[in-house]
Amino acid sequence: MRPIALCLIAAGFALPAGDAPGFYLWKSAELKAFSKTLAPKVNQTHVASQALNSFGNYSFMVAHREGPGEAEYHATQADVFFVQSGEATLIYGGAMRDGKTTAPNEMRAASITGGMEKKIGAGDVVTIPAKMPHQLKVDAGQQITYFVVKVTQ
Repeated sequence: MRPIALCLIAAGFALPAGDAPGFYLWKSAELKAFSKTLAPKVNQTHVASQALNSFGNYSFMVAHREGPGEAEYHATQADVFFVQSGEATLIYGGAMRDGKTTAPNEMRAASITGGMEKKIGAGDVVTIPAKMPHQLKVDAGQQITYFVVKVTQ
């Protein structure tokens, strides 16, 4: 009887204990569904977002836009965008016009002057380093939903 009990105890230790800390899987269907669940929550600045998780120096969120957004500047965080659906024009670099501090290490402004422009759409991935102003312009009647990884430097 004793050997059987020892085998059962040993087998219990061999079972997986669950996912490791910091591991998470977002399935494709879950990411695609965010455009529908966030659309009714769009605010006066044409955006709805949802924080998803954070681990150490990086965090995850998803955003949905149905119009032009404010210019943003993050002094200590880089952004990585994974576009799920829709399209927009990304303006990056240049200078923020009348930027205002909205939180520690964060600024917002109505627009950017002297920046570069790139069209982005579903399937595209964009990296935006810390200290680089950026803004998404979404044309009337259009939308964009994107998964964001924020990396604190």
